[in-house]
Amino acid sequence: MKGAAKLRSIYVCQACGQNEQKWLGRCNACGAWNTFVEEVTAKSAKREVAGPKVKSTRLADVAMDDEPRRSTGIVELDRVLGGGLVHGALILVGGDPGIGKSTLLLQAMGAMARQGLTTLYVSAEESLRQVKLRADRLGIASDNLHLLAETRLEALEEARQELSPDVLVVDSIQTVGLSAIESATGSVSQIRGVTQRLMEIAKGDGVTTFVVGHVTKDGAIAGPKVMEHMVDTVLYFEGERTGPYRILRAHKNRFGSSQEIGVFEMLPEGLAPVGNPSQLFLSQRVQGPGATVVTSLEGSRPILLEVQALATPAIYGTPRRTTIGFDQQRVAMLCAVLEQHTGISLSGADVYVNVAGGVRLSEPAADLGVVVALASAAAREPVPPDVVMIGEVGLAGEVRGVSQLGARVHEAAQLGFKRCYVPAIDVQRWSGPPAALPLHGVGGVRELLGDLGLERTRTLPRAAS
Repeated sequence: MKGAAKLRSIYVCQACGQNEQKWLGRCNACGAWNTFVEEVTAKSAKREVAGPKVKSTRLADVAMDDEPRRSTGIVELDRVLGGGLVHGALILVGGDPGIGKSTLLLQAMGAMARQGLTTLYVSAEESLRQVKLRADRLGIASDNLHLLAETRLEALEEARQELSPDVLVVDSIQTVGLSAIESATGSVSQIRGVTQRLMEIAKGDGVTTFVVGHVTKDGAIAGPKVMEHMVDTVLYFEGERTGPYRILRAHKNRFGSSQEIGVFEMLPEGLAPVGNPSQLFLSQRVQGPGATVVTSLEGSRPILLEVQALATPAIYGTPRRTTIGFDQQRVAMLCAVLEQHTGISLSGADVYVNVAGGVRLSEPAADLGVVVALASAAAREPVPPDVVMIGEVGLAGEVRGVSQLGARVHEAAQLGFKRCYVPAIDVQRWSGPPAALPLHGVGGVRELLGDLGLERTRTLPRAAS
């Protein structure tokens, strides 16, 4: 029939959305292997559609509505979002299976429902009975919280138009599909189309929308990367499923800082916000060789963490560098700095570095604590328990300055620490009221190890093969 749509097959990379006319083993765009899936699309005749005329608006004429943010009822979630929910925001929440994404959002929906907001929780993976069982376990009961078990986006839109909710949750986007798209649910085309429609709902009708996203084995949210560009906020739920602590981290936020984190503790009755993460992470602190305390600045919040190091004679030919919560390449660099500038040789030792509590340290201000932990482990000498290390270490063995030193020192003083080793340049530039505890400025690693009694030439022998 003339003008009818023609069906054609294309191959779409499920990692990045690249289209190819034939199947390829390796994607030329992102380099992923075995990710191309055949999809059938309709190729319709091109036609021009006349749209309404539009005019530009001067910047000075743009009206600004000072609308207050809505609280989710969970303090740590509000912190990560930048102070609460923004009207019409589209928020993507990702994380490993079983990490607590559905639990957190159901708790938030229950808290907002108790505030009088109309909320709609759409479960595309679980039945209504399963969601009700979780809600009973969490102690959630409200007439303003509505549930829907549906995988078709058209049915979801009908329920939304009838209810007109203030907040909407879609769990998860990989299991919701549009019948107008021929490809299978969860494919790149479906995820992109569903995300586009949810964005139109959020922006057009002012419905604050949460979308749950699955993650791949590499930890990235499954689906095309363009999905993360379309949403307003991207949150990742991190932590060990077998451990009690969870960290909610903002990787993108158009309405606040993308450096904030929220800390939760998994309890039988649900996720409980942790008001003082530093005290929690140091509650099981050990005092012995290879243990130090460092500060990490997550957004506006300084957090004290314990860094543990262990150095043992290497059993095999190539010494191992194993890290949990810290960059492995940076540990190798700090080992080289120790050997070059202090005489402590770890070239024949297996080195293990762990950040207690399941937190990942990414800022260089923790370098000084890691160096001291490595030296302490090699010398078999403990570090004084009332000392905090703050500073970045360069390749020349120098200690470089850090940002927001005052907030870090204040957090250490609140937890009862007595001394704080910081970069000498930051002590010279200190302005304002006196520091909350004594600051010991150090210019280099060798100087610090000498002050702590750890400066000694020690080479760990290789284990007998």
